[in-house]
Amino acid sequence: MDHSGHGMNMDLPPFTLGRGLQFSADPIFLIGCVLAVVLYGYAVMRLRSRGDSWPVNRIVFFVIGVLTIALVMCTKLNDYGMVMFSVHMVQHMVISMLSPILLLLGAPVTLALRALPVAARGHKGPRELLLMLLHSRFMKIVTHPVFTIPLFIASLYGLYFTPLFDYLMGSTAGHLVMMLHFLAVGLVFFWPIMGIDPGPHRPGYLLRMLELFAGMPFHAFFGIALMMASQPMVEVYKSPSASLGIDALSDQNAAGGIAWAFSEIPSVLVLLALVFQWYRSDQRTAKRSDRAADRDGDQELHAYNAYLASLQARGQ
Repeated sequence: MDHSGHGMNMDLPPFTLGRGLQFSADPIFLIGCVLAVVLYGYAVMRLRSRGDSWPVNRIVFFVIGVLTIALVMCTKLNDYGMVMFSVHMVQHMVISMLSPILLLLGAPVTLALRALPVAARGHKGPRELLLMLLHSRFMKIVTHPVFTIPLFIASLYGLYFTPLFDYLMGSTAGHLVMMLHFLAVGLVFFWPIMGIDPGPHRPGYLLRMLELFAGMPFHAFFGIALMMASQPMVEVYKSPSASLGIDALSDQNAAGGIAWAFSEIPSVLVLLALVFQWYRSDQRTAKRSDRAADRDGDQELHAYNAYLASLQARGQ
């Protein structure tokens, strides 16, 4: 019966939110989450000690982003995710669609570039290496929509509808690799779209919205495919333990519903962020032209009026 390699997980009691949120940490994710917050905090302190400011909202976004990862990977949700498709889908959606957006709104790359010291002439320190990575051909490729959109789609269909998923779920290491993959895919997909941190691929606002919406229908359709299925489609979840008190097919339908509903959440979050950024950049442009006008006594406007006058003269 137990082909998942997780004998210890076979007899979990029926799922409740209270049970799901009990502490049960995946050590690698726990260490990663703690390190991320500590390093981010340290970088902010360095900036502050220099007298530089760092927006509080970015700190809040980043910390919440890390907490969302801890929520799905350092609680019993991670144990239940091994035996219940619906719970696994919550993990997958949060770590690939919600956590990356929140982390990126925290602008960690910008923070690192500002906090890391500039190396001595002719030397390469961490800051220089980070810049080299940002400008590398590798980064150009992995953050390009021609790469990120198919990757985003393939990590749904290529994983769940092939034997690869069962193979990865067969071991703790496989499961860990899969979750890290979901997080990485989310980060490279949303990074150019959020556009707060510097990166090699910087489309305009309209293109970013198109990029966002290019992936989402496939995501929604994936959820619908799971909801409509008349038999369990993923081997690992075909015969749930009796102690869970669930039916494999209805649990899969729930997983599909979660995937489908979740495709809306990042869309709304990202759109709000983009509209706000767009508004802010328009404000900045307007302020810049106002300042320029103050400096040169509105030369641009006089020049334009002279141009109109010349057109009128020519027309007569």
